[in-house]
Amino acid sequence: MNDILKVVKERHSDRVPFDPNRQVAKENLKQILEAGRWAPTAHNMQNFDIVVVDEKEVLEKIGNIKSRISEVFIRENYEQLSFSKEELLKKKTGILGTMFPQSWVDPSKMAEIARESVPMPLTQTIRGSPLLLVVVYDPRKRAPASEGDVLGFMSLGCVMENMWLMAQSLGISLQVLSALAAPPVEKQVKQILNVPEPLKIAFTCRLGYPTGSTKYLRIRRDIADFVHNNKFGNKGI
Repeated sequence: MNDILKVVKERHSDRVPFDPNRQVAKENLKQILEAGRWAPTAHNMQNFDIVVVDEKEVLEKIGNIKSRISEVFIRENYEQLSFSKEELLKKKTGILGTMFPQSWVDPSKMAEIARESVPMPLTQTIRGSPLLLVVVYDPRKRAPASEGDVLGFMSLGCVMENMWLMAQSLGISLQVLSALAAPPVEKQVKQILNVPEPLKIAFTCRLGYPTGSTKYLRIRRDIADFVHNNKFGNKGI
C-alpha cells in the first residue's frame, strides 16, 4: 500500500524536452495501455480508443501543425498563478508564474499578446517526445442520466491517471497535452491519424525520457483543508 502512495506522490508533469532517440520499450508501452484498459468507467462503457503514435514521420506531421495561444487560456491560467514560492505555499493551490513566459503574467497585455502571437508549430509542445498516446472518445455516447456526460469525462480521467501512474512506476516521464484537442488543431490531427467522425480527442499523453531537470515546487492542501466530518464545515477527521 505504501508503494502505491509513493507512486501517487511522485507522479508529476514533465514539461522539459524528451530525448527523441530514446524509445519507450514495447513491453513498457503494453503495461501502460494495460493499466488504461483496467481503468474504471461509468457503467463499464469504456468509451475511449487510443491511437499510439511512434513513427517519426507521423510525429513530424503533427509537429508541423501550427497553433496560436488563446487569450482565454492566458487569462484563466493567470488566475491560478502565484508569483512567489511563499505565495504558493500559503495558497496551496495553483502553480508558480515562473513556469510561464513573463509576458503571460501581465493582465493588461493578455489580449494584445493573444492577438499578436505568431502561430507556433506543435514541435514546441511535443518537445522531442518519441511517443504520443492520443485518447479519443465518442461524444454521442454518455453515461445514463449524466448531464453533460460528467461521469464519462470522469472515466476518461481515470484512464489518464491509470496510465500516468503506471508510466511513473516504470520510470517513464509523462505530460498531458490539451493542445491537440483544441480546434482547429484537432481537425488536422484527426486527418493525419485517420480518426473518423464523430470521435473527438479528449487528451494526448507525451511520453519519454527527459533531457534535463524536471523539478519544480509541488504543493497540495492538507487533509484538514478539504475534509469535512459528517457536516460541511466540521474540518478534519
